[in-house]
Amino acid sequence: MTVEKPPSSTTLLAWTPVAAMAVVAVVDLTAGPDVGLLPLVSLGPAFAGLVGGWRRTAVIGLAALLLCWGLGLYNGLFDQPRGYTALVSVAGVTGVGIAAAVMRTRREAELASVRSIAEVAQRVLLRPVPLTAGPLHAAVSYTSALAEARIGGDLYEVVASPHGVRVIVGDVQGKGLGAVETAARVLGAFREAAYDEQDLVQLGGRLERSVARELEDEKFVTAILAEIGHDHQVLLLNYGHPAPMVVHHDGTADFPEPPAYALPLGLSAPGDLGPEPFPVPFTPGDQLLLYTDGVTETRDEEGGFYPLAERAHLLGDPDVHRALEALREDLVRHAAGPHHDDAAMLLLRYQGRDGGGPPAPGPAAAAPAG
Repeated sequence: MTVEKPPSSTTLLAWTPVAAMAVVAVVDLTAGPDVGLLPLVSLGPAFAGLVGGWRRTAVIGLAALLLCWGLGLYNGLFDQPRGYTALVSVAGVTGVGIAAAVMRTRREAELASVRSIAEVAQRVLLRPVPLTAGPLHAAVSYTSALAEARIGGDLYEVVASPHGVRVIVGDVQGKGLGAVETAARVLGAFREAAYDEQDLVQLGGRLERSVARELEDEKFVTAILAEIGHDHQVLLLNYGHPAPMVVHHDGTADFPEPPAYALPLGLSAPGDLGPEPFPVPFTPGDQLLLYTDGVTETRDEEGGFYPLAERAHLLGDPDVHRALEALREDLVRHAAGPHHDDAAMLLLRYQGRDGGGPPAPGPAAAAPAG
């Protein structure tokens, strides 16, 4: 037994011009010429200009003129000026519809070109993270507040360096091209320094100096750096960024906070010591979710923030990419309308020697610290 699929919205819109002219013709034939519906035949080419190309609009406009002529002859309206007025109305609307269709087609082509360029820029700026890095499996999700641009001020990177797997997730103040440019500079500095610097503090200091040279007007970048070695712990360095979520193999979750809060990159004064690195246990079966505030600040229709701590169980899929996709889909369902801020998530799963994923977490999860 085959199930027929309902017609798509595009198909319904495509038939709207024909349906409009058919309704006008039936009502005109039924009610007679005194109702004065003949000029409404122009609804056909008007709708066609909104949903079709110029050639289709011209064909429907010609059909509307023939229909108007036929109805006018049937009703004897060409003995009066209003018959010719109806023809002129249909012809005028057809011309406007053709012009609108041409302009819309050009805008769609320009938008497609912009999207293509944005996708290339995104691939250069936010390169795909490695699927595996040491004992880790990685997955990433990125949603830009600028839907047409597809890129924004959030940044992430995973580098398998001689000193361990080093990770950054950051959020540039502001939006638009300025934020994208700043994100590119931070990522460029991180990719170079991640290989050169011996420890995470030196890496953070190099990023701080790089950002301080580039940023102006008190702009800043919140960021969190992570280093995962072979000692079953992750070393974190937090520059005013939301605390990551660690989901343990038993399904519990916590949000490790730094010993002391530090200013974002770009705001420290000369002589400041910067943030203090702190270790967090990270053993086989554990997961580390780094994210930007666009995730936790996503609101629902009642204004409630996204309860990330309560969604830790969504990361229980054995496949790390499906696990993160489940969390992203839940975030989209929670949002009331489009995102108003960029939202990036980077999930790192410590696979362990057997390469298996963690057991599915239970519904209980710890609340964020602080």
